[in-house]
Amino acid sequence: MAKRRLEIDSDAFDPEATDPELVKLTEWLRKEHRQRPDTWSMPLDKVRKARKEGKGIFPFAPKDKNAETHVHIGSAGREIAMRIFRPTDRATRGSFLHIHGGGWVFGGSEESDPRLRSLADATGLTVVSVEYRLAPEHPFPAAPDDCVDVAVALANGHLPAPRGFLAIGGESAGAHLAVLTLIRLRDDYKLRPFRAALLVAGCYDLSLTPSVRAAGEERLVLNAEDVKEFVLRFVPDAYALKDPVVSPLYADLSDLPPARFSCGTKDLLLDDTLFMASRWFAAGNAVELHLINGGVHVFEAFGTETGKRSLMAMEAYLRDRIDFPA
Repeated sequence: MAKRRLEIDSDAFDPEATDPELVKLTEWLRKEHRQRPDTWSMPLDKVRKARKEGKGIFPFAPKDKNAETHVHIGSAGREIAMRIFRPTDRATRGSFLHIHGGGWVFGGSEESDPRLRSLADATGLTVVSVEYRLAPEHPFPAAPDDCVDVAVALANGHLPAPRGFLAIGGESAGAHLAVLTLIRLRDDYKLRPFRAALLVAGCYDLSLTPSVRAAGEERLVLNAEDVKEFVLRFVPDAYALKDPVVSPLYADLSDLPPARFSCGTKDLLLDDTLFMASRWFAAGNAVELHLINGGVHVFEAFGTETGKRSLMAMEAYLRDRIDFPA
C-alpha cells in the first residue's frame, strides 16, 4: 500500500521565489487600502452594495447571462436562493456545491459568476451556489443551516442538478461553511454524498489562529481586526468560539471526503489552512495542500496569471476525481 503523505513545500516561504506579479498586487493593495475608508465605518448595506457593483477591493464580477436562479424551500419553510451554472455544452457529470465567502457578513453567490462559469465549463460539473443568510441579521447557525438544507436536497435529488459526481467547496468563510456542512451531513443525516472538497483560504478556528493574531493592522484584503469584527457579528455570545459546532478545527474530522486545501503565504488565515489540512490528514482522510508564495487572501480574485493558474489547478483536481460519464 502506498504511503499517505502531507508535504509542505519550503519554496512557498522563500521571499526570493515570490512571483513578481503577486509582489505588485500586494503593493497595490497596500496603496488602495490607505486611500479607502475603513469597512466598519460604513453601514453594512452600503458595503454590500459596493461589493456587488465592483466598488469594493475585489474587481467587478459581471453576471453570467446563462446562470439560472432557483429557490429551494428549506427547513421551517425558509426560501433559499441559489445560482445554477450548467456547462456550456450542457454535458454534465454531476454537481459542485459552491459556498461563497465574505466573512459571513458580506458577499453573494452572483459575485462569483465568472469563476463558477469557468469551473462548470472546465469540469463538466453543474455548479450550484448557495445564497445563504448573512450575519448580523441572521447570526450562527443560520448560514450553516441554509447550506446543509441545500446539500441535503442536492444529495437526495430534490434540486434541478445532477447527482452523478458530487463535490463541495468555497473560499474564506465559504470554506468554513463547507466543512461545517460536511460534518453535519455525516452526523445529523448519516450522509457522505460528496467525493471531493475544494477549500480555499478558509477560516476554521474562530477563536483566531496565531497567524491571524499576529497579522496586525495592515490590511491585505483582510487584517486581524476584520476577522474579529466578522466573528463578533456571526457568532452569538451563547457559543464558545472553540466549540466544534462553530470552529471545525476542533471537530471530529473522520470519514470526510478527499480535500484540496490552498492558501497564499501572505494570507493571515495561513495557519487555519496549515492546521486544518494536518488534522484532516491525521483523521485518515486524503489531503492535498497547496501554498502559493506571496499570495494574499483569496488572491485568485484579482486576475493575475498566478491566480488563473491556481484556479486551473483546482479545476484539474476535480476533473481527476470524476469517473461518472457525461
